[in-house]
Amino acid sequence: MRMLLVPRPAGKGMTGRANTAQIQGKFMSTSGVFARVVAAIGAGALAWRRMQGAQPAPAWGSAPEIPQAKPQGAIPTLKMPTARGWDKDQKPVAAPGLKVNAFAAGLDHPRWINVLPNGDVLIAEATQIAGTPRSVFHYAMQATMRRAAALGVSANRITLLRDKNGDGVAEHRGAFMENLSQPFGMALVGDTFYVGNTDGVVAFPYVAGADRITAQGRKLVSFKPDGHWTRSLLPSADGKKLYAGVGSLSNIAESGFAVEEGRAAIYELDLAGGTSRIFAGGLRNPVGIAWEPTTNVLWTVVNERDGLGDETPPDYLTSVRDGGFYGWPYCYWGKTVDDRVPQDPAMVAKAIQPDYALGGHTASLGLCWMPQGTLPGFPDGMVIGQHGSWNRSTLSGYKVVFVPFASGRPAGPARDILSGFLAPDEKVSYGRPVGVALGPDGSLLVADDVGNVIWRVTAA
Repeated sequence: MRMLLVPRPAGKGMTGRANTAQIQGKFMSTSGVFARVVAAIGAGALAWRRMQGAQPAPAWGSAPEIPQAKPQGAIPTLKMPTARGWDKDQKPVAAPGLKVNAFAAGLDHPRWINVLPNGDVLIAEATQIAGTPRSVFHYAMQATMRRAAALGVSANRITLLRDKNGDGVAEHRGAFMENLSQPFGMALVGDTFYVGNTDGVVAFPYVAGADRITAQGRKLVSFKPDGHWTRSLLPSADGKKLYAGVGSLSNIAESGFAVEEGRAAIYELDLAGGTSRIFAGGLRNPVGIAWEPTTNVLWTVVNERDGLGDETPPDYLTSVRDGGFYGWPYCYWGKTVDDRVPQDPAMVAKAIQPDYALGGHTASLGLCWMPQGTLPGFPDGMVIGQHGSWNRSTLSGYKVVFVPFASGRPAGPARDILSGFLAPDEKVSYGRPVGVALGPDGSLLVADDVGNVIWRVTAA
């Protein structure tokens, strides 16, 4: 599916991404020309769409109002702010009663966080890699994505951060693992460390307190790379199972169903038996996964399909049933049929409606459980890192939000924890939040892959 690109001009401030200026300089030649041409076309299309009527209200909560689909055809909206990074002393806006500081800065596209029992903080540094351009249009699209720091050279590294003196800033930094394959999810079970590479899950021997892992890994399961490339990991409470999120190759299986086989699913890996199976399917891009501790139910955040309007369908937070099917690509938000897709009525009939809408195209990626008392004024609930939209007329996401829970279910409206990642005029992004995790000191840690910072949130 082709996409309509609306790139934004670069900002003038300091960038948190070390190579942003180099990238912009390198690709402002031929590819930049194509990107600007597409931008001019895109600006006209956006103006036309806005003239069609008022923009729909955000689709949030357990009973959202989801606007009727307005298929955008061969040129759906794609509007991307230029990655700028943070100026000196600039940082996200914390909710009242909270404060934020940089736990670590100067990283290379930090995406995911894992905290070890000894307090070491591991950061997966990786990014989407460009494939061979299929057309002039695709070439221009890639140039624009580079300007947004959404495409580039992947560090393929896990970095270890250690706060030795307990002041909330990591003094020690080192390469924990290198030469990986777009690493993302991480999990420690006993004396084995698991890495979710884009092409599969690999197990490595781990020694407590180690600064590095250099041993050869053992692959447990292979996944198809490309497309939605992230592979999140989450162990079961008893350490016997490992769950992995695997996204689709495409938007709505436009490349055919065969290439999507084994994708758009959460896997369950039996660590003792060495087997794996699809635990739940029909999940277009399930990224963050977390346990709700009172019910021991698995939850995930899912990025829904594109090209149907600003709020249709919303990304969502949902419990995940063993054997459940959540609609993709045939339908969305339960049984709302997507008529762009060859239909299977039996699959539509079994589709499960998600639990909680998170707004249209917010790119909700990070997920972790946060117990009451972690941050002042916040009850039990889920923290969600919203990476931010790139395909709607008014941008959404670009913040860290909290969904309160009671009796194992969402219970009330979402609240902001961090905001201010996006410039008010939507021309540039200072940062984009991704992974979230509880820090070793009871703080909340947030990975920012445009600012290249790990933010630390605590009581003010």
